Amino acid sequence: MKKAVTIFLVLLLMLKSWAQTGFKMIVPQLPIVAGESFQVQYIIEEGDKTANVKPPVFSNFRYVTGPNIYMGSITTPSGIKTLRNTVYTLEATRPGKFIIPGASITVNGKIFRSNDAVVDVISKETAFNRFNKENGTGNSDFFLQPGENAYEKIKQNLFVKVMVDKRNCFVGEPVLATFKLYSRLESKSDIIKNPGFYGFTVYDMVNLSDKEMVTEKVNGKMFDVHTIRKVQLYPLQAGDFTIDAMQVNNKVEFSHSAVNKKAEQEIIEGVLGGGDPESSAVGTETYETNISTEPIIIKVKPVPEKNKPAAFASAVGRFKIAASVVNNNIAKNEQGFLEIAISGKGNFIQLIAPVVQWPAGMEGFEATVKDELDKTKLPLEGRRVFRFPFVCASPGSYKIPSISFSFFDTDSNNYKTIGTEDLEITVLNTEKKEAAVVEEHKVSIAEKSEKAAKTAGIVVVSLVVVILAYWIFIRKEPVVISQPLNTQPQLTSAEELLAPVYASITDGGNRFYSTLHTAIWKFAREHFDLTGSEMNKQELKEKMEKAGVGASTAAAIIKILEQSEAGIYTSAVLTENRQDIIKKTEDLFTKLNSNLFKQI
Repeated sequence: MKKAVTIFLVLLLMLKSWAQTGFKMIVPQLPIVAGESFQVQYIIEEGDKTANVKPPVFSNFRYVTGPNIYMGSITTPSGIKTLRNTVYTLEATRPGKFIIPGASITVNGKIFRSNDAVVDVISKETAFNRFNKENGTGNSDFFLQPGENAYEKIKQNLFVKVMVDKRNCFVGEPVLATFKLYSRLESKSDIIKNPGFYGFTVYDMVNLSDKEMVTEKVNGKMFDVHTIRKVQLYPLQAGDFTIDAMQVNNKVEFSHSAVNKKAEQEIIEGVLGGGDPESSAVGTETYETNISTEPIIIKVKPVPEKNKPAAFASAVGRFKIAASVVNNNIAKNEQGFLEIAISGKGNFIQLIAPVVQWPAGMEGFEATVKDELDKTKLPLEGRRVFRFPFVCASPGSYKIPSISFSFFDTDSNNYKTIGTEDLEITVLNTEKKEAAVVEEHKVSIAEKSEKAAKTAGIVVVSLVVVILAYWIFIRKEPVVISQPLNTQPQLTSAEELLAPVYASITDGGNRFYSTLHTAIWKFAREHFDLTGSEMNKQELKEKMEKAGVGASTAAAIIKILEQSEAGIYTSAVLTENRQDIIKKTEDLFTKLNSNLFKQI
């Protein structure tokens, strides 16, 4: 009797444990298309959260990812139940009906096994035929009936569109432009002309290489919709600017007999149309057309003049600013680094370095720029870091005062000015440390140099004495000390400045624009006495105005600087001819040289 009670209690506990721990497998109920992926889910209800699922061998399928584990809960009449979902992603490799065996888990020392499941895998052709049968349609768009106009049929079933999120904006406020190709046909499309984005700085979000495609219903018909290009456009100045047309060449194949197949499209850029015409397959005929988007006018308003801060430098969005020095204690003449990070969202690619008020005795230099931006967000989100090198020749305590930054917030249509904390830097009364071996080597060189200098000094003094004696005692002519002539300053010629730019004209990446950027700032530094934090476009513009440079010439210099910055800091495809940019820059250098020398 005792033994029977014990057995009964054990069975009761097992039943209770099973009732509390549900374990099941879920697979898609609808057929899966061969070549596509699907998920197998193992759900544990009220089980030990640390229990690991031991999966079966997934025969007849290709493993993709997993296990991915998700925790959750559901509300039942008896209360809240915790759920643990273990997910595997598989790919169906061939048509057929396949059994996926159940998985197992161990909970409180007991093994539980889930149910088995059957997966139905069908071919792509079967899936397409089922779709047409269920929707009561067969795709007759591939079939060109006798007397039917092929070009009219192409027009109805193949076209490109451009969509913008706004047609009115402020300077610096982004416009989202998306170019899409809609097709129901068997086609090969070649982008023969990308639109020009004149007046904008461009940031690419999606390109042709991303192969972004969805299906969309238009006028009751399903189209394959390919995103050809998706860009953020940041206006550089006020005015009306046109996003001109994107032009696409298409080769469309039609069948002479009724067919039932899924449309396939190939989209490339600058490849089709240049070679020999392709021969059509038996029973088909190919037609060629050109399609294009409509030009779109964007009206760009200037930011308000009312309450505009003096330090405003075209930043539009919502930002924060922080500053720090890499090392607060440095030796005399040791290079330090000041880092200014501007974070938030807005026209990052147009941001210029904030002005730093360097304390007396500290010299700052031009900043390098590093971006950490999320291209999927509109406007851009992330941060831009400006890294300023600086040096101090004298020991002591230095304070870099608060660095201010002003921006226009389009959400509130107000200007905002933010600033950093003051930064303290201590310069020690020691020289920059060098390795001991280097110091010994320097001492050795110094001793040799000292001996050589003494010898050279004796020779030089002797020569000077001889020359003076000749002039005083032999020529007996008065010594005349000549006055310096009022000559033009020795500046680097335009040819010399632009030589590296010409050398980089065929280079990929941003080297051409980086070299051009450097050449322009070198010219500006020599001609307008710019140093350190003054190396920014606003300061350059003011210096040119003070020097009497005409407004159109100054604007042209600033525009080329902005073009070079767009080439350096963005992935924009710039349409300007590089030879023309260099020639324009050279002409401006020559003009400025001529005007400035006339004033001396």
